[in-house]
Amino acid sequence: MDPQTKIEVEAAAFRRLQHHLIGLRPDVQNIDLMNLSGFCRNCLSRWYQEAASDSGINMTKDEAREIFYGMPFAQWKAEFQTEVSSAKQETFLKNHQ
Repeated sequence: MDPQTKIEVEAAAFRRLQHHLIGLRPDVQNIDLMNLSGFCRNCLSRWYQEAASDSGINMTKDEAREIFYGMPFAQWKAEFQTEVSSAKQETFLKNHQ
């Protein structure tokens, strides 16, 4: 695979993951993703921001989140984020010290 095609395939896979997490499974909470996989939507938006920075593009955390989520993060939280149980919080703290 040539380098440009590799970049295009990787970008398509990223967009598919983004669509899956944002469009198809907004019911899956970020804390559940973190507890099971060690990353969540916020991590992906941060990685997006870091990749932009590596390319010389200045982008804030909020700008990256809005690009990734397709809406302001506060709106996402209001529409999709649910209350976190103490058990999930404990698991998160244990796994991410």
